[in-house]
Formats: sequence, structure tokens, C-alpha cells
Amino acid sequence: MSPVEHLEATVKILEHTLNHAIANHSADPKETLHCPASHEVTHSWFERHFPKEHLESIESKWHLGIYVIDRKTGEKHFEDMSMYVRIGMHLLYYGSEQEKALHWKRTLQLLEEQSVKMGREYDDPKSKAHIRPFISSFRLEDSLVELKKPNPDDYDCFNDFFARELKEGARPPGDPENPKAVSSPADCRLTAFPTVDLATKYWIKGFGFTLSKLLGNDDELADKFDGGSIVIARLAPQDYHRWHSPIDGTVESVKLVPGAYYTVNPQAINEPGTMDVFCENKRSVMVCKRRQTGSPVAIVAVGAMLVGTIVYEEGVDKPGAEIRRAQCLGAFKYGGSTVVVLYPKGEVVLDDDLVNNSVDESCETIVRAGERVGAGPA
Repeated sequence: MSPVEHLEATVKILEHTLNHAIANHSADPKETLHCPASHEVTHSWFERHFPKEHLESIESKWHLGIYVIDRKTGEKHFEDMSMYVRIGMHLLYYGSEQEKALHWKRTLQLLEEQSVKMGREYDDPKSKAHIRPFISSFRLEDSLVELKKPNPDDYDCFNDFFARELKEGARPPGDPENPKAVSSPADCRLTAFPTVDLATKYWIKGFGFTLSKLLGNDDELADKFDGGSIVIARLAPQDYHRWHSPIDGTVESVKLVPGAYYTVNPQAINEPGTMDVFCENKRSVMVCKRRQTGSPVAIVAVGAMLVGTIVYEEGVDKPGAEIRRAQCLGAFKYGGSTVVVLYPKGEVVLDDDLVNNSVDESCETIVRAGERVGAGPA
């Protein structure tokens, strides 16, 4: 099977998956777009387009999910990789280095087209039919009481629900009496590293990651975070899809960096030999001055596969805007996504449990927006 044939087979599977989801808004999403990678339906879709010998090599190489740790209970549990993430992984990893150079160009075009397509479809009023099955499939019923609009029928389309707003005070800052505390930027699966070097050793293993590239090829800004710490907050599709300020401070600048729509699944981040998706994906870089110290803090909202839109709350993306810890800053439209927070060297001491889970266990930790993740300086 030639590289071109292999890529085109993958394209057909992705298009089939998305079209199937679009045509079946009222179906359980775990039977369409979020079908687990281990599911027999997933296998049958791949089997239609790949010869058996190629299919077996693909399935033997890939894992089918990841482990995460619940911060409240300390329990580790397995999360299945979904169908569309599995396809995204394959688009990243297939081929020799020479083949990938050409392959990625086609992949970039493909993922942008499909991400824009899904965004458009989920803005359509007909996509309301997807809301209740999505809630049921991901067991979100108990979380509806936290929302400004708790009735699913009050949303105009699926994207309206996906970027749902919480009631005021639903995500208060943790450790509120401590002005040195910093918070999680989202309801997420979080990793935390005292230095960026540790992050690249244990977590960000794709080639091409540098602070300068992450920040939009800004060497001067990157120098401010040399030796500093990093928090990576990944939002799964079922998570509340807005992000919040980790600090009290003043917005100094916001810059949109155009880019791709690769999956941000941990296995894409952890895999050596492929490009670093944080530095390739579409993202928005907000730089703030922390009120307590005057130090810079970078909050980078990173889009992902099937995420075409990053939207700020009105007024917060203007230089001079005052923001407070746990305040909502913006929303992502459909799909998974990530928020990366950078602190200068010595600015914070990240909480031990989060660092241990990230370094010793190589696991993400489930936390909520506003929850304390560290404090400092001493």
C-alpha cells in the first residue's frame, strides 16, 4: 500500500466518521464520533479501507486510551481513545520522515477542512438534536445545575451548549485567602512541571518544541520564562469548555498564532519522532502582569482537532484589562483543546501531588477550573 493510498484511506475514514456523526445528531455520540477506539464498530470502519496486514500493524502499534488520576480520590482509571482521535493519531504518525514532509501538508489541509466543517455543522440549529444524547452519553446530567441555562432545550445549537456558561461562583478560586495561590485554568486533565526541561523530558516529546515557537516565535518573550514552570490543561470533549484566569493581573497583550488542527491527545504529545502539536496548532497567546509580583504570566489557548474557534469574553483580551483569579476568560467551540500556562523561574511552587503524578506516574490529573495548583513566590 503506497503512502498516497494509505493517506487517502485514512481521509475516507475521517470523512465517513464525521458525515456519520452529522447525519445522526440524535444518536449516542459514543456510537459515532466518540466511538471508543477499542469498539468493534471502529475496527470495522478501518477494515473497510485497509488491507488486513496493514490494519494489524496499526492496531498493534497504537494504544487505545490513557490513564488519568482523579485528584479528589487519588484513583487511577482508564479513558478510551475516541474514534476521531485515533484517526488524528494515525495522520500524525504514518510514514517515513521523507513521506511525512509531504504527508503533513495534505494533513494540514484535511484537518482544517474537517474542523471548519464540524464547526459549521454544530452552529446549525438542527444540531440541537445532538445535545441530549451528548449529555446522556457522557453522564453530564448532574452538572446541568451549575449552568446559567440548565435546560438543554434553551440552547440554539450544539456549539452553544458545548461552550456553555456556568453560574457566577460555580468555579471559585481555591485557597482564596492566599494571595500567592495560582489556579487551574480549566476543568481538565492537568500536568504540572516545575521546569520546562522536565516537561520535555517526561511529557512533551515531539520534536520542535521551544518556548519561542509556542509563544509565536517571540524570543524576547520566551527568555522571560527560561527555567520557569509550566502547567498543561487538556480539555476533553465532555469537559466544560471555557478557560479561566490562573492569576490576578493585568492583560498586556494578546496575539493569535495561526496553525494546524492536530489532536492534542496525550499520546500525540508523548510520542517521539513527530512534530510538537502545541507549536503547530492554532493558538492565542495572552501575556499578563501578575498583580502580586509584577511578573509576566503567559496563558496560551491551543485549538485542536475539530476545534475551529477560540473566543474571548468581551473586553478581557484588551491590553490594560484587569483579570482576577478564576475569572472566565474565553471559550472553545467543538472538540478537545488545551490551555498552557507559563510562569517565570521562581514565580510559583507547583503542588506536589500534581508534579508527582506528572513526573513519577506520567499521568494527567483531573482538576477543575479555579482549583489551586500551586503558590508562590515564598
